[in-house]
Amino acid sequence: MLTRMILKTTSAAAALTFGAGMAMADYSLTILHTNDFHARFEPISKYDSGCSAEDNTEGKCFGGSARLVTAIAEARARSNNSILVDGGDQFQGSLFYTYYKGKAAAEMMNKMEYDAMTVGNHEFDDGPEVLRGFMDAVGFPVLMSNADFSGEEMLAGKLAKSTVIERGGEKLGLIGLTPQDTDELASPGPNVIFTDPVEAVQAEVDKLTAEGVNKIIVLSHSGYVVDQQVAAETTGIDVIVGGHSNTYLSNTSDRAKGPYPTMVGSTAIVQAYAYGKFLGELNVTFDDDGNLTEAVGEPIVMSGEVAEDSDTKTRIAELAVPLEEIRQLVVANAAAPIDGNRDNCRTKECEMGNLVADAMLDRVKDQGVSISIANSGGLRASIDAGDVTMGEVMTVLPFQNTLSTFEISGAGVIAALENGVSQVEEVKGRFPQVAGLKFTWDPSVAPNEGRIVEVMVADGDGWVAIDPAKTYGVVTNNYVRGGGDGYKMFATDGMNAYDFGPDLADVVAEYMAAKGGYTAYMDGRIAQK
Repeated sequence: MLTRMILKTTSAAAALTFGAGMAMADYSLTILHTNDFHARFEPISKYDSGCSAEDNTEGKCFGGSARLVTAIAEARARSNNSILVDGGDQFQGSLFYTYYKGKAAAEMMNKMEYDAMTVGNHEFDDGPEVLRGFMDAVGFPVLMSNADFSGEEMLAGKLAKSTVIERGGEKLGLIGLTPQDTDELASPGPNVIFTDPVEAVQAEVDKLTAEGVNKIIVLSHSGYVVDQQVAAETTGIDVIVGGHSNTYLSNTSDRAKGPYPTMVGSTAIVQAYAYGKFLGELNVTFDDDGNLTEAVGEPIVMSGEVAEDSDTKTRIAELAVPLEEIRQLVVANAAAPIDGNRDNCRTKECEMGNLVADAMLDRVKDQGVSISIANSGGLRASIDAGDVTMGEVMTVLPFQNTLSTFEISGAGVIAALENGVSQVEEVKGRFPQVAGLKFTWDPSVAPNEGRIVEVMVADGDGWVAIDPAKTYGVVTNNYVRGGGDGYKMFATDGMNAYDFGPDLADVVAEYMAAKGGYTAYMDGRIAQK
């Protein structure tokens, strides 16, 4: 038996290799991968929002399906064996999804000839029916191992836990993994029961191994932290292609959250940020016993230097025609960029969070509402300085959520904030952006054990401590009010709820318009102890 060991390296590629001589029948494979594309079929700016045709011509834009088509073809040409897989969340994020649902994603993924993808939580945003329509339209398997969906007729018999494909004469086992809390993050309905990722994946690994498959790749939409846990607590996984946490892994960038690949034991973990900004390219080698002997690579940035495939660019333009009128409507002006960066908004006060929370509260302040709470997971992009179009606002707020108002005790507000800061380490979307209150939290305290150390509510021109026994009027969006992102206390303890207010994107657009020229700001409303 060869002895496995991880070589730590300062070179441009992280690598796993063996200390002994290589076997004669080495098998090499290039794993091309994307994740969290979120309907960004057109090029995006450095802020992950829309990018003008002029800027694109000048090479200032990133991503877009036309660049991915080119990059995938070039990567395949470099490899003797390759697969193309996706880590979930193709759905939701732009007007393309709002208008076409999963149809545009299916068309583009078929064109790029994906081999498989896992179900992301956003694939359930419009229920099992839309997911089923997408699965019927694509020419590759869609996978999800950690759920019992036998009681959901739209998925039973169609959705698979794992699959086996062949490449270069070798069998590859692919397993899907979805967030265990998808029932809180999306709308899977009552007939899909999500289960523990470690147990589910190990069961599929054992099944595939018993069938003689000795090269196992997990397509995971569970986040970088969970992926490392799965790798540590299972046996038999060679590679995990991740998603959900929008994690940038790299061996060359100081902005990366870890090396590409990140090794946990002998399992290589990769992820390629989001929005089609990168194409992941991992080159792996197996010996004739199916042991992983090498894993090297680096995400390829889809910058303006990557040529756009002309046929794909033309097709995307055709698909965009019905969207143009609403998208190009200028609704406001921003005096400076408005930061909606995921890593900022999901861990602390951020400019976009203040804008959205302020806009929500301003809309209903004459209804006896004094507190606004917005989940950061609903904020999907930044906005550039200058004219702001409705398309940009809808890219930030793509979920068609409506304003929801209700009443709840001060104790309920504190419990909500406690939930909001309970998963900061995993950069989860439940982190609360607020208006009408300010709070201090202590990250050294265990989650849900009293991280919230102070809550102050606005009182005239000043601030007073929140009264746990007092009833407060609160505004949020209908998803959070219904218990989404763990805010179950709003669904169970909220009183006099009204969930059918105006669309949140319209509210924010009108608020910005009323300001004339909106200037982003932060004022210390969220602090750490």
